[in-house]
Amino acid sequence: MLVLLLSDTHGRLHPGIQNLAGKTDCVVHAGDIGHPDVLASLAAGGRRVIAVLGNNDTPGTWPTSARQQLGHYDRVAELALPGGRLVVEHGDRIKAAARRHERLRADHPGARLILYGHSHRQIIDDANTPWVVNPGAAGRSRTYGGAGCVLLTACERRWQLEAFQFPLSDWKT
Repeated sequence: MLVLLLSDTHGRLHPGIQNLAGKTDCVVHAGDIGHPDVLASLAAGGRRVIAVLGNNDTPGTWPTSARQQLGHYDRVAELALPGGRLVVEHGDRIKAAARRHERLRADHPGARLILYGHSHRQIIDDANTPWVVNPGAAGRSRTYGGAGCVLLTACERRWQLEAFQFPLSDWKT
């Protein structure tokens, strides 16, 4: 199963990430979505999209006509995949960034992978279990080298991660 992991679109999704999403079975968004159109474009073709709210997903930041959609999303979500469980949360509730991975692991010990966002910095911490992954910012805001995402290949016996970064210069609009 191919699962695209992303976060921090803040209302804009890099076209390279959109193209990559089209090749996956599922997309998991770790918050700071910014606009419902992001999720709609990721769901194109009937693709399953799992999303959680980030600290910037508030009624004041979403279009008035879409604010009721915020009630459809939680702060933490879980997804059963072949070979294990993925847990996703935005990561903003853990204020000490230096201890974020330790705290996430303590909070979700039964997960195989914990996905979070918030810092906009792409990190794959697979030295300990559960793995902790921040895919970087998938939009235009604070991308630190380009819009990022991570592709997870989940099989019953093995999981594999592949990180991507797309230059902002590729963005035509």
